[in-house]
Amino acid sequence: MLEKLKKLVAQTSLVLSELQLQQLVAYVQLLDKWNSAYNLTSVRDPEEMLVKHIMDSLVVAPFVSGQRIIDVGTGPGLPGIPLAIALPDKQFYLLDSLGKRIRFLNHVKLQLKLQNFEAIQSRVEDHQPETGYDAVLSRAFASMSDMVNWCQHLPAAHGQFLAMKGALVQEEIAALPNFVKVVGSHPLQVPTLNAERYLVVLEKV
Repeated sequence: MLEKLKKLVAQTSLVLSELQLQQLVAYVQLLDKWNSAYNLTSVRDPEEMLVKHIMDSLVVAPFVSGQRIIDVGTGPGLPGIPLAIALPDKQFYLLDSLGKRIRFLNHVKLQLKLQNFEAIQSRVEDHQPETGYDAVLSRAFASMSDMVNWCQHLPAAHGQFLAMKGALVQEEIAALPNFVKVVGSHPLQVPTLNAERYLVVLEKV
C-alpha cells in the first residue's frame, strides 16, 4: 500500500516524508479495521481509500492558509487527518457530533502520535470558539449555502471558507447569502480518480 501511495503522491506537487507516507497508510489501516464495527465510510477497500479519501483530501493542501483550521463534519477525519499529517505546522480542529467518530479520531491521534489536531464533539451551531479560525473547511456539506449559514460564526475576521465540491455548481454559487463572496474556485486533480473535484474559496463581505 505504501508503494501505491508513493506513486499517487508523485503525480501531484506534494512533497511528503517517509514518516508522513507511513502515517497516511497507518490511518487507512485503522480506518479499515474500525470500519466493520463503526461503519465510518462506505468505501470498503483500503486501496480505494488511498484514492477516494487520502488523495481526495490531500489535493487541497496547497490552498490551506493560516494556522488554525477547523474541519466541519469531519466524519472519520476527512479531510482533516490527511491534511494534519501533510501540514504538521498547522493546527487542525476536527468537529463531528457523533461520539463513535470522535472515539475513532482520538484513537488515531494516539496511534499515529499526531500533536496538531484536536477532535471536538459538537454540533456545528453549538461550537462557539473563543478565537475564530483562519479557515473553515468542509468536504461533505449538503450545499455551500448551508455551510456558510451554519458556520458563519466560526471564521476569524480574515478567515476563509473552503468548500470541497464534486462539481462546480453555479446554482449553488448563485444561491449564496449576501454576507459571503467567492474569491476563488480551483479545479482539483485527484490522481486516478475519474471524477470532477473543485475547491471553492469564500470570504465574508
